[in-house]
Amino acid sequence: MKTPERFPPDDPREWLNRARSNLALAKNRIPGAYLEDLCFEAQQAAEKSLKAVMVLRSIQFPFVHDLSRLVSMIEKEGVEVPEVLLRAEKLTIYAVITRYPGVVRPVTEQEYLEAVEIADSVVLWAEKTILAC
Repeated sequence: MKTPERFPPDDPREWLNRARSNLALAKNRIPGAYLEDLCFEAQQAAEKSLKAVMVLRSIQFPFVHDLSRLVSMIEKEGVEVPEVLLRAEKLTIYAVITRYPGVVRPVTEQEYLEAVEIADSVVLWAEKTILAC
């Protein structure tokens, strides 16, 4: 597989590249990998996708993992927020809490599949939003 073209950090396409990379990792069921770790990659894909749109719209964002906060910031700037972005809030837990042993129960297969589906939808939304400009 070819490495994507690199862009400067202030280019939303580079943020999308990173989001796509995280999504590819989330979808790659490596033997021995915890589902929690794959869900972390799904969360990162969604987060970087949101931030790609924020870069496009010149919205200053904090370096936080709270997807609900990022979606609210996007909405306040007049960007139409589809249902899929509201669902992204479910991924926030995978940014920190599930990355450490014993804090919460292991992620189920169903939760993993939902996390990847949500992340995939957020990445697609960001791609369409960015390509439309």
